[in-house]
Amino acid sequence: MNRLLSWPGHAWLSLVLRWYLGYVFIYACLHKIAHPGSFAVDIATYSILPLGLINPMALTLPWVELGAGVMLVLGFRARAAALMVCGMMVMFIAAVAIALYNGLDLSCGCFASQAAQDEDPISYLTVLRDLAWLMPAIYLFLFDQSPLGVDRLLARRNLQARSTSNPANGETTEEEKT
Repeated sequence: MNRLLSWPGHAWLSLVLRWYLGYVFIYACLHKIAHPGSFAVDIATYSILPLGLINPMALTLPWVELGAGVMLVLGFRARAAALMVCGMMVMFIAAVAIALYNGLDLSCGCFASQAAQDEDPISYLTVLRDLAWLMPAIYLFLFDQSPLGVDRLLARRNLQARSTSNPANGETTEEEKT
């Protein structure tokens, strides 16, 4: 197991997966942010949430998707972003599965509104697609320990700052010189 965790290719594979998932989530949120009313109708059509939660969900979820997508692309708190994506994917899979079980004929609402039902109808293929996006998110959460991106730059900067100010490394600090 330790060999699996220490494989040096994780960083590069994770970079590609982060960019892919990040851009999927950024692209998915754009229509929802621009047209929150249409997205609220999409959410209501699933008939899962109470009416009082539909508008808050329609206003909040796209921004969470945008945040997770940007974090993945930049490699900033990448594991936290991957965990957010995992949670959203599980929620989306459950919503689509419930809608399919209830026999609802509707648009996914993933990339367009209910008006685009002919272009993006839900089906078991939607569930498979979402499962396919869940797998790399799980991989990123488990194996992207030192992502290429902002997290790695910050870790290096913190390490350099600690090593230059740490008296244990044999160097003296400015305070000790005076």
